[in-house]
Amino acid sequence: MFVSKSTLAHLRFVFSIFLLPVYLFAYSQINDVPAFRAILVFVIWYVLAIPATNGYNSYFDKDEGSITLLAKPPAVDKSLYYVSILMELTAFLLGLLISLWFALAVLIYGVMSKLYSHPAMRLKKYPIISFLTVFFFQGAFMYWVIYGGLAGPVLLYLGWDSSVLIAGGICSCLIGASYPLTQIYQHQEDSKRGDHTLSLLLGYNGSFIFSGIVFAAGIVLCFFYWHNLGEMKNFYVFLACSFPIFLFFNYWFFGVMKNTSAANYQNVMRMNFISAVFMLLYFGYLVYQR
Repeated sequence: MFVSKSTLAHLRFVFSIFLLPVYLFAYSQINDVPAFRAILVFVIWYVLAIPATNGYNSYFDKDEGSITLLAKPPAVDKSLYYVSILMELTAFLLGLLISLWFALAVLIYGVMSKLYSHPAMRLKKYPIISFLTVFFFQGAFMYWVIYGGLAGPVLLYLGWDSSVLIAGGICSCLIGASYPLTQIYQHQEDSKRGDHTLSLLLGYNGSFIFSGIVFAAGIVLCFFYWHNLGEMKNFYVFLACSFPIFLFFNYWFFGVMKNTSAANYQNVMRMNFISAVFMLLYFGYLVYQR
């Protein structure tokens, strides 16, 4: 099967970096993860499952304006559809090497991405449902599945304590905080397509306020997480790594309040990269000192 340059572009492998903190967080909280298992879980999610959902989403969106990591997205072709399905199937089959439940969880993630994007259902056009879908499945759900996949059979004996649940909540808040901001420059195109996104519902200022509230909730959960584990130093490091994100967030917010033209693709990408860099530093630090 011929794979076009357009298909490779729309898979947006680099996008996986934005979700990599979820993996690093889970990995940092488990001792003695076998190298093969760690690599396999990483490949399944970050090389196959996540890019597959990117491709599937792009195939049905057929965006003409800028999307995340693609300022000028090329026209999609049929190979994008088939490649995304093949990658998802490969992720499921490789997931069976971890466990049946892990493979089924990867499959569920793929099904939800289809419900999110496919014209027959298209959850994306419902602001609250679409937010909750991304909030849960790219946050807590992904953390719990990765954590369980990395921990392996030992999880059956240790069980799921409150710290695992709170950690999932932290991931959901970090993902949820960025969600409306990634839509803030697409109001015109989303309206034309009939997608009443969360950012459209909230408006420009409301998107920032909502994002700030969700991120603040993540900070509160982070406090309880590290307080319960008796490792408050890790919470203070989180605050330090969040500070540059906070600075640019407010700088951008004030810019948008003065002129909504500041709610553009370039600033969204700056926000994404600043957030990604400092969250990767933080969760990389957790891995380093585990």
